[in-house]
Formats: sequence, C-alpha cells, structure tokens
Amino acid sequence: KYPEKYVGVFPIIYRSGLELKFFKFCDNNPNVLQWSSESIIVNYIGFDGKNHKYYVDNYVNIKEGDIVKKYLVEVKPYKQTLAPVKKKQKKSTLLYEAIEWDKNNRKWRAAREWAKKHGMNFIILTEKELDV
Repeated sequence: KYPEKYVGVFPIIYRSGLELKFFKFCDNNPNVLQWSSESIIVNYIGFDGKNHKYYVDNYVNIKEGDIVKKYLVEVKPYKQTLAPVKKKQKKSTLLYEAIEWDKNNRKWRAAREWAKKHGMNFIILTEKELDV
C-alpha cells in the first residue's frame, strides 16, 4: 500500500507467513517510517571457521514516541529460538538441530555487534510477538 516506505530491492520476498505478517505490519503502521527485507548483510564466522554472509530478515526505522529508532529484525518461529532438547528423536535430527542452533547464534551475535556499531538494535520476533 505504501511503496514509499519500502527502501529495499523489489520484488519484496518473504520466506514464511510469519515474515509476510511482519511486512504487513511495517507497511500499515504509520510509525514505521522505512523498512526493507534482506537489505543488510552481516558477515559472521561459521562453525567451520569460514566467513559466511547473513542476510538479516528486515531493517526497520520506526518512530517510538518522539524518538526514531532503527532495528535489525529477525523473524523466526519461537521453537527455533530455543536450544535443542534431547528427546526421542533420531541422532541425525538432534545433530541437525544443534548445528542450526549454533549457526543461528553465530549469526545473531554478529548482527547484534553490527547493529550496535551502526546505532541500531537487533531483535528477534516470533509468532508470540506477532500474535499469530
């Protein structure tokens, strides 16, 4: 509805219904001044010791009262924000979950540092914050 607020590359790509819900929030909220999708790339060191690129889900410039704040926003299902717990799953499933958890934490740590250096905050939003 408000293409002038979107400062990223077109077409706008979303990878989940949760991301689409957040995009609609950004577009329709009058306090969101600017937003983009996967426009900020943060480098991080992976478990393999190599450099990797993290395309942060969103950049948002939002008015909070009389202050304008800038955020890097990761949109994730709540379950993926928790450390894996050993249950009755296969070892391969537990290993996959552990690797994904490690990768996400490395990305999020790098994003927090990058955001801080650039006068921003890094936050993770889940369906709990987005009222799904």
